[in-house]
Amino acid sequence: MKISATHIEGVLVIEPAVFGDERGFFMETWRADAFTAAGISGPFVQENHSRSTLGVLRGLHFQSPRAQGKLVRVASGAVFDVVVDIRTSSPSFAAWFGIELSAENHLALWAPPGMAHGFLTLTEGADVLYKCTDYYVPGDDRAISWNDPAIGIAWPLARIGGSARLSGRDAAAPTLAAALASL
Repeated sequence: MKISATHIEGVLVIEPAVFGDERGFFMETWRADAFTAAGISGPFVQENHSRSTLGVLRGLHFQSPRAQGKLVRVASGAVFDVVVDIRTSSPSFAAWFGIELSAENHLALWAPPGMAHGFLTLTEGADVLYKCTDYYVPGDDRAISWNDPAIGIAWPLARIGGSARLSGRDAAAPTLAAALASL
């Protein structure tokens, strides 16, 4: 297993060792000792499964005050997965990191607590699985606008026909500055 740091402190890309042959493949998606050594110790208390169709953009979501760390991977299809550092004391505050996660590349992304998270579905369908370090709390659920110019995420919209499909909640989400001012 290869675990690589990104330009945002604590955000990691996990590349598992995949053992395949004509029958299929095998890989470890979670291994406590290796992940703990890399700074991903959990405990994980909830796992979520999201299915989305082509062009669906979910996010950018976070919880406050009970922030969640998320270990994200894709079981089928592909997404452009994004995290935004919303830790106001962080040197990378408001910086974003994006990566394609797919069933074919087997990559996973670790987003520590203090990140907003979202993804854009790049294939006809995608199943996204993510383990969380805290429970979902409806009253703590928050969102940031996916296209906040102060963040400037380069979503690969051209790959999906030019526009994203959003929920009403995500379409009306405030900017990062407004979201944090409301906390």
